[in-house]
Amino acid sequence: MSLPVTQLLSMHEGKTLEFKRDLSSPRNILKTLVAFANTAGGRLFIGVEDGSKEIPGVANPLDEEERLCSLIADNIEPRLVPNVELIAVEDKTLLLAEVYPSGTRPHWIKKEGPADGVYVRLGSTNRKANKELIAELERSAAGTAFDELPLPELTGDALDLAAARALFTGQRELSEKELLTLKLLAPVQGRLVPTVGGVLLFGRDREGHFPDAWIQCGRFAGTTKNVIFDHTEIHEHLPIAVERVIEFIKKHAMRGADLSEIRRRDVWSVPMTIVREAVINAIVHADYSQIGAPLRVAIYDDRVEIENPGILLPGMTIEDVRQGVSKIRNRVIARVFRELGLIEQWGSGFRRILDEAEKQNLPEPVLEEIGMKVRFTVFLAENISPIKHEVVEETEEPVTEQVKRLLICLKERPSGTKDAMQCLGLSHRPTFLYDYLRPAIQARFVQMTQPDSPKSPTQKYRLTEKGRRCLERRG
Repeated sequence: MSLPVTQLLSMHEGKTLEFKRDLSSPRNILKTLVAFANTAGGRLFIGVEDGSKEIPGVANPLDEEERLCSLIADNIEPRLVPNVELIAVEDKTLLLAEVYPSGTRPHWIKKEGPADGVYVRLGSTNRKANKELIAELERSAAGTAFDELPLPELTGDALDLAAARALFTGQRELSEKELLTLKLLAPVQGRLVPTVGGVLLFGRDREGHFPDAWIQCGRFAGTTKNVIFDHTEIHEHLPIAVERVIEFIKKHAMRGADLSEIRRRDVWSVPMTIVREAVINAIVHADYSQIGAPLRVAIYDDRVEIENPGILLPGMTIEDVRQGVSKIRNRVIARVFRELGLIEQWGSGFRRILDEAEKQNLPEPVLEEIGMKVRFTVFLAENISPIKHEVVEETEEPVTEQVKRLLICLKERPSGTKDAMQCLGLSHRPTFLYDYLRPAIQARFVQMTQPDSPKSPTQKYRLTEKGRRCLERRG
């Protein structure tokens, strides 16, 4: 054991530590041991009260040791062989079962079966794993990354290679060989098909295959989610999404509402270096096999919270991450992000965040597993209040020629994507989205006719009052 027994006994239960008074609840003990083996290992002390830390010890220690070993052997599959030993503390005897992260995971409780009896450790609790998490445990044990898996039902046309090549301009030519090297494509039965990572990064219909692979951003008034001040949904390709998230945060990260400061846009109350690193980490380390929630960025008056689906990879603890230990969940995404200069050095991100927080005299950021997601919280040096939209709207903003052309197309009536592209003479949908529509919406010149259903097939776009004023000013 790396820590003395006396120190362990003074700690609270957590991801790798649990206390039990006795063996009277064998199922709970088995769940804990299975969860330890499937997650990051751990130590189970028997003969200790959790709340009071009272140490009644174990009566008949040799018999109880044999009973525990029999419980494990008879009720856990695949076979689990923890280190079980008796430990003397003062005049008491404790029973310790030390479990290491297992290379034969997932383990399960035999009576419950491999579909219902798999558990993982989240904080100080054991959580039943769903089928997606069970598959992730299997992949991690086999050394397979989810985003390297091929998607044989798709063809290479499923990738927006024009957008990918545009991002890589000046760095490398995305030839067929390079696409294979980056594992955006993979050979399957004599033909090339996209990988999961390829679709996540540059898929034309990414969310059709991975419905939760998008980012939700919100600015809340105060320190709770009671009042939402502003929000946006980001559906662009993941490398582009990083900048869209940062743009949203900057929109709400200005120190005060003085117009001169807003025009300069260089006085931030949010530590942008830290937040940018955290956003990239969340995108790279998210478990996109999980279903139920997108990545989320929430800005409050006193903090920024960044959440991604999925728990830490098996074998990893929060302390490991703090110390710079790195395991890459999504190798394809990580490789592309590094090639694009979004990641500087493997495993250094969290250490840089901590160093930067210390340099700026900020409270130390917090990383925690909550439910089936990882949350990173950046605390601000001082509270910020939401900047009223009217102030921002009075600011003179540069209007690109593309945005101006779109405003002219929407001047008479709202239009859907197809009609707007026809008016603009465009045939490439990503060009319309990234160069025309998104900038116009972000500048609040254009709004959706159905904002609560952004993907509706009948969605149209119309000018806002700000957009009309913009057209009038520019003739």
